[in-house]
Amino acid sequence: MNCYWLMKSEPHVYPWNQLKIDGGTHWDGVRNYQARNIMRDEMSVGDLVLFYHSNCKPPHIAGIARVSKEAYPDHTAQDPGSKYFDPKASPDNPRWMMVDIEPVCDLSPVDLPAMRMNAALEEMALLRKGQRLSVQPVSETHFSIVCNMGGLDKIPNVI
Repeated sequence: MNCYWLMKSEPHVYPWNQLKIDGGTHWDGVRNYQARNIMRDEMSVGDLVLFYHSNCKPPHIAGIARVSKEAYPDHTAQDPGSKYFDPKASPDNPRWMMVDIEPVCDLSPVDLPAMRMNAALEEMALLRKGQRLSVQPVSETHFSIVCNMGGLDKIPNVI
């Protein structure tokens, strides 16, 4: 059974269109333990992801991605030249994990104001006060509603 997620990226750091060009990427640089634990313990190959552009006007969901590789150590934590370097990370204790994702399909942008106006999404984690996690779970119902708002008649069926 697939699970559903939302992953945030700032468009000036790594936009949806770059993921489409690249065909996939590793989701590095997550430095929040709760988000790390979600990637490490809960994400599986085939899970679907709402790709969310944050820190832009308006913030919005731009597309749907798929988890293509389960969690493995985030190499940027052990690279002193990386902005994500963590001096406490080591090969024996990598501390931080990442997953790989690949694009599935575009959505007509589903912006934050439109999601806030949809009463059926009021319990969605993204819309809760104080929710700032860059990786967060999404219920199948909420995922389906966002797909509909983005122009799809159903959740994409991918293997």
